Amino acid sequence: MTTTTTTPPVSPRDIALAHYAGRALLQRVLDRHGMTFEQSVTLRLAAIADSPVGRGQLVDGVTEALRIDAGEVHVVLDELIAARLLAPDGEAEVRITDAGRELYATTSGETAPLTARIYDGIPAEDLAVTGRVLTLLTERYGAELATPTRWGLCP
Repeated sequence: MTTTTTTPPVSPRDIALAHYAGRALLQRVLDRHGMTFEQSVTLRLAAIADSPVGRGQLVDGVTEALRIDAGEVHVVLDELIAARLLAPDGEAEVRITDAGRELYATTSGETAPLTARIYDGIPAEDLAVTGRVLTLLTERYGAELATPTRWGLCP
């Protein structure tokens, strides 16, 4: 008699464990450079912009990505400016500095081979399906967060 093993369906716990494992690995790289995860996310958004970015646009991008309070993001922006990784550009914009661009390139370069090893051997089709599922879950979680009173939760 042949028995087949099936992989159980993915659960919120599985997704959370993968997220935190990846974040812990990234944090090891960031720790070597004295950076927090929040600073890294913020610096990345500035680094991939083609020009100076509105402070409000950065705040919105980070709050959406990390689901944290805008006040926390303003603190992170101030930290990056104090560290001279970002610089004010006019009244309401910031730009990445050469030091910020260099740090972003360094941390990205250090994480790239780690990511490649983690993803190695996973079929492209599986990654595509995973991407679609995670995008859908993120959208649905976002919709729930946008309507906290739906479940009797207070914002």
